Amino acid sequence: MQLPALVRAASALTRIFGTRQRQLPGGGHWLSVTGGVTGADWPWNFWQLGYNPVDVGRSAIVTACVAAYAQTVAMCPGTHWRTLPNNGRERVVNSALSRILKKPNSYQSISDFLLNLTTGLYTDGNAYALAYRNARFEVSELHLMNSAQSLPRIASTGDIFYGLAGNPVVQAQLGGELLAAVPARDVLHIKLNTMPQNPLRGEAPLTAAMLDVAASNTIVSQALAYSKNQGRPSGILSTEMNLTEAQVRELRERWNQQTQGVNVGGTPILTSGLKWESTVENSRDAQLAELLQLSDQRIATVYRVPLALLSLATGQAPQASTEGLISYWISGGLGFAVNHIEEAIGRFFGLDGMPDEYLELDMDALMRPNFRDRIEGLARAVQGGIFSPNEARAREDLPEAEDGDEPRVQQQVVPLSFGAKPPEPPPAPTPTAPPNDNQPPTDTANAAGFGTSVRRAAQRHRLRR
Repeated sequence: MQLPALVRAASALTRIFGTRQRQLPGGGHWLSVTGGVTGADWPWNFWQLGYNPVDVGRSAIVTACVAAYAQTVAMCPGTHWRTLPNNGRERVVNSALSRILKKPNSYQSISDFLLNLTTGLYTDGNAYALAYRNARFEVSELHLMNSAQSLPRIASTGDIFYGLAGNPVVQAQLGGELLAAVPARDVLHIKLNTMPQNPLRGEAPLTAAMLDVAASNTIVSQALAYSKNQGRPSGILSTEMNLTEAQVRELRERWNQQTQGVNVGGTPILTSGLKWESTVENSRDAQLAELLQLSDQRIATVYRVPLALLSLATGQAPQASTEGLISYWISGGLGFAVNHIEEAIGRFFGLDGMPDEYLELDMDALMRPNFRDRIEGLARAVQGGIFSPNEARAREDLPEAEDGDEPRVQQQVVPLSFGAKPPEPPPAPTPTAPPNDNQPPTDTANAAGFGTSVRRAAQRHRLRR
C-alpha cells in the first residue's frame, strides 16, 4: 500500500472512531459498542466485570419527534429578503441563496434537502452540507453529508476543517476521494447545544433521553415476549369433583361446540357443579402501560414536542384549534428550530442578518389548511390599515386589484380628541359680483342669473316703446 493510501486509511479510521464518543449531561460520556452504549468511565474489560451495554436501539417515539420537526420545517418555503430604506422589504431573486432555495443540487428538491438536514440535526445534533462553487466563487450546489460519520477538526493554526463522509453521490463525483480536510468556508454546519469541551460539536436531545429510550424499548420487548408466550383464556371452568382426563376432554369439546363456530354467543348450561369464572386483567399490565406512557412523555418533553402532536395527550385538555396548537409549538421548540436553521444558512451565505438582509422560512404555510382563520386575519389586517388590499391578495396568490396598493381605513375611525374638540366649520363662500346684463354668463354658476337678466331687459324695452 502506498503512503497516500495509508494516510487516507488512517484519516478514515480517525474520523470513524472519533465520532463514537458522546458527552452526556453531568460530565459523563457514552461510547458506542456492539450491543448498545457504555459509560466512558467503565473499565475496558467491562464484560468480564458484569457490565452489560445499555441497549438503546431505535425508538418509535424518538422517530416521531424527529419527524415532527423535519417534516414541518420542510413545509416552510424559504425566501431571501432585503430591507428597503422605507422600512419595507423586497424579495431577492438573483442571489446564490435564492437559487439554492429552488434547487439545492441535481438530485434533491428543497423539501428533500430541509427534511434530511433537520433529521440529521435532531438525530445526531449536527448537520453538514458540502458546497460546490461556480466560476464566480458563488455557492452553486449543497450536498448533505452523513452527520454521524462527519467530524470538525481544529488545525494547529486555529483554522477549522471538516472530515466529511456518507454521501455516495459526492464520492462518485470526486472519484472516490476521502474528504478528510475540507475548509470551513465550504461546509454548511448547523449544530444544536455544543459540548463544553468542543464548541464545534453539537449534541442531540436524544442524549438526555437515552435512558428513557432504553427503558421504553425494554418495556416493549418484555411485553412482546410475554404476549407471545403467555396463555390467557377469557375464563375457566372449575368444579370440586375429580375428573378423569377423558372427562375433561369431553367437557372441553362440549363447551367448544356451544361457544364456537356457528354457536358463538350461545348459552351453555353447566351441570355437575361446574362453575364459570372470568379472568381479570393483571395489574402488572396496567403498571407496564403507565411506565411506557411516562417514558414516552419524558422523551417528548426533551424534544419539546407537544404531546397532542404525538397523540400522547391522554387526560389533557385539547387545544382549541390547530392554529392554537401550532402557535404553542412555534413559541417553543419549532420556533427555535426554524430560526436556528435560518441564521446558520444566512451566515454561511454571508447575509447581514435581521433586519437588513436575511433568510426567512415562511411558517404561514403551516396555516394553509386553516382557511377560515387565515382569511379572517387578512380581512382584519386590511380593515385596520395594516395591509393594503393587494398585499393581502398577494398572500393568497391572487392578482392585483386596480387602485389596491394603498392601505385603507374606514371613515368613522377618528382620533379620541374628536369629541372634546370638534372640527372647525368650513369657511363661508366668497360673495360673487352682481351679474352684468350685457355679458352672458361663462359658467354654470351664473346660469340662473342669466335668465333673470334677459327678462328684465325685455321689460325695459317694452316700457320705452
